[in-house]
Amino acid sequence: MESSKQVDSRATEGRLLSRPTQPTTTALTGLHPLGLDGQRDGFVYVPETYQADQPAPLVLILHGAGGDAEGALKILYHLAIRFGTILLAVDSRQQTWDIIRGGYGPDIAFIDRALAQTFSHYAIAPNQVAIAGFSDGASYALSVGITNGDLFNHIIAFSPGFMAPGSQSGKPRLFISHGKLDTVLPIERCSRRIVQQLKQAGYDLEYCEFNGLHTVPTAIAERAMEWFTQSAPDKAFHL
Repeated sequence: MESSKQVDSRATEGRLLSRPTQPTTTALTGLHPLGLDGQRDGFVYVPETYQADQPAPLVLILHGAGGDAEGALKILYHLAIRFGTILLAVDSRQQTWDIIRGGYGPDIAFIDRALAQTFSHYAIAPNQVAIAGFSDGASYALSVGITNGDLFNHIIAFSPGFMAPGSQSGKPRLFISHGKLDTVLPIERCSRRIVQQLKQAGYDLEYCEFNGLHTVPTAIAERAMEWFTQSAPDKAFHL
């Protein structure tokens, strides 16, 4: 067991400790609150097709500034059954994610708790663990995903503004989309700049621009889920 000081140190560095493992409890399918916080909590959605002896893909989905887990969940909720994907959505501790407000810490610690609980309840395929987000959530997904590339082998960023990884670990695959008419986070100074930096760093990246505003069109969400579920790197799962 790591001490609380070690865990706090990892959180300020943006590092997550939780990893997929053999579930220790039996959990129900459907939509359920996490029950980890009375006010700022989150949800897990498990499609009815889930079977404990068949590890499922997991997507951790993050909301934009001023949003919440329920809103983030709606981006991919309608696709979860079709792709057999478990969705985990959490609320940021404050209005938006910690790194955007100044530094990693409380949100990383809460996400780690949410992941640990999910891994203890459900069999998750370690070669199909994604972090996704929209707007500020996309910026956070890029930052946390690159920092924890040894956990997240896929990153999905819908209309990100920037990235600020604490470090680089592993080599996750990336999917980035952005509307050409986005006036909230203009594409020229956001995704186009981010994509260039990531390509120069050697990341495997799929980039999709669309004629639209600051949003996630259904077709883009579908394309992202197809990309995620069809591009699993080789990683053994030991039960």
